[in-house]
Formats: sequence, structure tokens, C-alpha cells
Amino acid sequence: MPAMIPAVLLLGFAGRPAGPTMEDTVRRYATDLESIERYYDVPLSQKGAARTEALVTETLKGLESVDFGRLDRAGRVDWLLLKNLLEAERRSLSTEEAKNAPTLRLLPFARRIVALEEGRWTLEKLDPESAATEIETVRREAEKALESARTALEKKEADPSEALRASKTLDALSRVFRRWYDHSNGYKPSFSWWCAKPYEECVKALEGLEKFLKEDVAGQRGAENDPLVGDPIGRKRLEDDLKREMLAYTPEELVAIAEHEYDWCLKEMIKASREMGCGDDWKAAIERTKADHVAPGEQDDLVMAQGREAVEFVESRDLVTLEPLVKETWRVNMLTAEQQKNWPFAFYGGQHMATSYPVPEMSHDTKLMAMRGNNRHFLRAVTHHELIPGHHLQLYMADRYNAYRKTFSTPFFVEGWALHWEMLLWDLDFPQSPMDKVGMLFWRMHRCARIIVSLKYHLGEMTSAQMIDTLVDKVGHERWTATSEVRRYVGDMYSPLYQAAYMIGGLQLRALYKELVPKSMTPKQFHDAVLRLGPMPMEGVRLSLTDREVTKDWKPGRNVLASDH
Repeated sequence: MPAMIPAVLLLGFAGRPAGPTMEDTVRRYATDLESIERYYDVPLSQKGAARTEALVTETLKGLESVDFGRLDRAGRVDWLLLKNLLEAERRSLSTEEAKNAPTLRLLPFARRIVALEEGRWTLEKLDPESAATEIETVRREAEKALESARTALEKKEADPSEALRASKTLDALSRVFRRWYDHSNGYKPSFSWWCAKPYEECVKALEGLEKFLKEDVAGQRGAENDPLVGDPIGRKRLEDDLKREMLAYTPEELVAIAEHEYDWCLKEMIKASREMGCGDDWKAAIERTKADHVAPGEQDDLVMAQGREAVEFVESRDLVTLEPLVKETWRVNMLTAEQQKNWPFAFYGGQHMATSYPVPEMSHDTKLMAMRGNNRHFLRAVTHHELIPGHHLQLYMADRYNAYRKTFSTPFFVEGWALHWEMLLWDLDFPQSPMDKVGMLFWRMHRCARIIVSLKYHLGEMTSAQMIDTLVDKVGHERWTATSEVRRYVGDMYSPLYQAAYMIGGLQLRALYKELVPKSMTPKQFHDAVLRLGPMPMEGVRLSLTDREVTKDWKPGRNVLASDH
């Protein structure tokens, strides 16, 4: 007997248009991509790359068959966003082998491990003696790779960036190797008889190679003074990433914009310095501001108070809708000493703001720098960025409305939203004292410097040491906090454009705000509308909220960054 479909479901489908909507298409692509990435969960998988490329090609073909003229405005925007995302993915896939070449040179056995694991997935017949021979081959190639790496280091021909990337890949491959081995070990007696000893010796060889690449070549020993080793991506990949973000600007133009914004910040900083009685010596004003910090044990209480203050400020001015639950469901967590090596200030971690403050195991000098870097006034400008009206509100709403658009998520939207608020709150006199102004301007100068140092680093025009010096000299960072920041910029924790996304995304949203408020929307209507759209490149937000024509051949425009100066 066929299953009965509840009437309520039939009613739900009755009002929908015939055939898949663009929302359905986006959801399907995201689900299929996630399925591929979960299944081919090994690094350097050529099969996974080929399957992803096939999905991208298939989805692009399907997009071209869509009757664009019959789509509503939201559907047309989704069509453009998905096409842009797919084209970006295709560009990335086309350079996959070239990007992997240095790692494969240092790990010539890597794809043997990948083949073993992928063969297990499809239940290829496993001959234990042949498996043992393959394990022995991996061991010999790993030992030979270690000899080659030692020779290159002695000749000063070793590249720390390539070595660090290879060591991370090898760490992941070692876990894959263990998973493959554990699947048969003990369950198939003949497999254990043949493979146990070769596997044990192979693991030692892999561990030795990984340790040498990481510690001896890349210099990463887990110490506070480890060298900062990154991986500059070059102009071509920067330009590709800018296309993905729908930004019709060159890296040099973004640097020039950042320098222009920095000049404004510096003038305002000198004004605040004069209000504090420090004259034009703005660095003296920063030093005095840094000295105003709470005693040990009080930082979490300070964050809670500042979070409530920001909520009261935006609600009293009717700037955005705050649901009761979003105000209720956030808290504060303290970061460990190890975490503060990468996050010297704070971050939003999902319904909590993780914040920094010195801990007992830090050296005396590091404690002082961490305490000064997380003073009351710097922190006051961070708390609303991470909580309300910043990321906590933003991500709460993203889960509530148009959640399928997480597929299009970009730091230019995520961080741009919080930066828009930093600038708007400045306009609305949120800083209550000259020190508050110094705190807000410190971060605004920092956002400008982030663009300059990160883009110049990836263009090969600045070293990590020069990046640290710039943050210290041009922004007023403690050297420890500057080092922690740069460690994150040059590493692989974030995309290469992430650091530029804060200020540039904020300027994009600020431009749209000035265009629409108060001419056609109130501040509250604008902010609610942006939140309910869901994440997407800022040009998608512009197309969604304005009456600009949305055509299949639409291209991102220029002059979409608002500056007051």
C-alpha cells in the first residue's frame, strides 16, 4: 500500500512554482559539494578534484538552461552569485596540480597513501603481500625524501614555506594511513602477518620526515619565538580571489584606498591626542590609553558590561531589530596562552566572545604586553564588533533567514558588517571620552594597515618582519600582539584576502548605507534587510536592495567604496 502524504505537505507544495527554484539549485549544489568533500576527505586526491570539477561543470550547464527572464529579483541575484562561485571554483581547480607540485616533490610517496585509502573505499581486493610491498615502498621513498631534505637544508636550498606546507600535508596523510591500516589490522589475520612490521617501520620514517620538515626546515618547534613562516600566493591568485569577491579593483588600488583611510585616521588620532593633553604625540596618547586596563580576574566582567552597553546603545537609537533570544544567548570565554599566540585580542566563537588577558604561564614581559593590548578602551571597540550589533547578531540572523546562502559566505560580508558598525558608531558618538576615541581609532588604523601588509606580503613586496614593524610603528601595537597578528596573516588559517575584507567590506556596505539611508530606508530597515538577505558578496547585497538592473551579463562596478574624506 503506498504511503500517504500528509495534506499539510501537499498544501505546502501547492503554492510553489513548477520546477526547481534558484534556492533549490543552490541547496543542491552545496549538498553535492559537501558530499564529495566528505567522501574524498584525503589531501592531494585527484579523484576528488575530478569529481568536484564534474559537479561544477554540470551545475554551470544547468544554470545556462535556466530561463533567467522568468526569475524574480532574488532568483536573479542567486543565479549571478552561483555562477560567480562556480567560475571561481573552476579557476581554482585548474591550478590545483601546480599548487600541489612543491608538496609532491617533498613527499613523492604521498599519492601511494591516497591510492591505498581510496582503494579501501571501493572495496578493491586487497592482497596482503602486495600491501606490505607498497608499505615498504612508501617507507623507502620517505627515507629518501628525508635525505634529500637534509641535503637541501645544508646547501641552503630548502624553502621553509614549502616545507611547512608539506609537513602539514604529511600530518594529514599519516592519519589517513593509520585509518587505512586499522581497517584491516586484526580483522584480517593474513594482513596483520604481512603488514604489521612494515607499517611500524614506515610510520617511524614518516614521523621523522614530518618532524624534520616542520622543525628543522620551517623552524616550527612550538616556542614563542618560532619564526613566522607563511605562503605568499602571488598576483595571479590574488586577482582570481578578487574576482571571486566581485571586486573590480587591483591589489594596488586597494592598498591606495587603505592608505587614504589611514591618513584620515591619523588626523583624528592627533585630535584625540590633543584632547588628552598629549599634543601631536599620538603614540603617547596610545601608551596612556593602554595603561588603563583592569586588574587580573576582572576582564570577563568588563566584557559583559561592555556587551550590555552596546545593546542599550543600538536599541535606544532604534538602529536594528534585536530579538530577545539574541540578547540572551551569548557569553564570555577566556583564551589560553597557546590560543593567544594566534588571537591576542578576541574572536567570536559561536554564541561566545573569546577574549584575551595574561595567564600565569606567560613570561613577565608578555603578560604586560597582553594586558596593555587588551585595555578597557581597545576592548570597548572590540566587544560590539564580536557580539551585538556585530557577529553574534549577524550569525544568529543568518541561521534564521535564507540560511542556504551560507554557500556564498565571504569575509567581506561577515567582517564588513562589523566594520560598517564600527564606523557608524563613531559617527553616532559612541566613544564617550578621548581614550574611547583612541581605542576606536587604533582599530580603524589597524584595519587599514591589515590591507597594506597582507596584500604586499602576498605580492612579495613585504616580509613578515616588515609586517610586524608596520603594525608597531603605524598603528601602535605591542610587538607581541603585532607578532601574533602577523602569525595569523601569513599562515593558512584564513584566506589571503581575509585581512583586507574588514575595511573594504565595511566601505562597501557604508557606501550602500549612504545611498539608501535616509532617502528610501530608515537605519533599522536597512540593517534588518541586510541581515535577512543572508551572507553574500557585497555587490549581491547592492543588487538585492537597489533598483539596479539585474542581467545575465552583469559585471561588478567600481566606485562602490564610500569614504567621508
